[in-house]
Amino acid sequence: MSSHYLVFKNNFLMNHIRKTNLPGLNLSSPMSLYLLRQLEATTTPKERTILVLGSKCVGKTTAINKFFDREEHATRPTLALEYSFGRRIGSGKSPQVMNVWELGSLDNAEQLLEVPMRTHGLQQLAVILMLDLSQPQRFWTDLECAYKGLRDTAQQMMEKVTPELREILEQRTVERVGQQNKDSEKLDPLPFPVIIVGGKYDVFSGFDPIIRKHTCRCLRSMAHLIGGALLFYSQKMPKLAKVLRDTICHLGFGSPAHPFRSHVVDFNEPLCIWFGTDSWSKIGDTGAQSVERIGATFGMEVPQLQLEKQKLKETTDPAKDPGFKELVIDEIRSQKNEELAGLMRDVLLRGKFESVQT
Repeated sequence: MSSHYLVFKNNFLMNHIRKTNLPGLNLSSPMSLYLLRQLEATTTPKERTILVLGSKCVGKTTAINKFFDREEHATRPTLALEYSFGRRIGSGKSPQVMNVWELGSLDNAEQLLEVPMRTHGLQQLAVILMLDLSQPQRFWTDLECAYKGLRDTAQQMMEKVTPELREILEQRTVERVGQQNKDSEKLDPLPFPVIIVGGKYDVFSGFDPIIRKHTCRCLRSMAHLIGGALLFYSQKMPKLAKVLRDTICHLGFGSPAHPFRSHVVDFNEPLCIWFGTDSWSKIGDTGAQSVERIGATFGMEVPQLQLEKQKLKETTDPAKDPGFKELVIDEIRSQKNEELAGLMRDVLLRGKFESVQT
């Protein structure tokens, strides 16, 4: 939001206060400032931002399209960073806007992660991290990569926020994890809500019970450590698909108030664990965990594919394949790439400006 817009908006609101001509109202008094905040709250659209990232081909785009009721016969792969938005206007309420960013790949995604975070800020951000349960031998790489990218970017931004905003974010984190949570001293939560979604549960449910047990314990440990929630999902299972849809609506618009209608920790069932409702004692007898320890333990229980082997199986970028050349589509894609590059330059310049200011 530009400074010109903020100046215009505040001038408009102050003029509105003047026109009310309340007797004895001093425009510099606490009462007038209170009225200004009230008018601003009722006239400014309320925005929330959701960042969706995770494993390739796990169903991120499909979940977003289903939420927006967009039907596609063949969902195309997301190559970089895509943006959607939804708008809802309730009776007698200010408009609500939900920004949705989808990150196509976790490879070299550090700069792309900054775009939604710096564009909209941390205070209204929520993250949905989707992992492919049908490939337990490789999802730890995706989970660790996504977590480190989110953590590093968040730390850089937290160093530059005002003390007031830092206090607000820290208080929200405490409320999300639970003020009376006995594990609070042993957690390393991110400054925004993160929901880990295990996708393709319909395939995962047929795996060996030992694999399912270790995978569930790994995901519960990671979700608990970062102060997140955990949900298993399959687009082929309507009940699970509805819970994810309700969760997106909750993160974006604030309703329903309780999208997780049940609490499930049994590895024989699709897990459904809300913020602050798990504990190290419930997860197992290993005590408090770190990211490194969780990864090492899971790697021994479910051996992970080496990165080199994974890359051999990754699909190549169809935009670089001469067999897929289409003039009109290639021109549109080139234009979109230029727009994205411009947006990233703006984000980087804004970050440098903020560092100079501080």
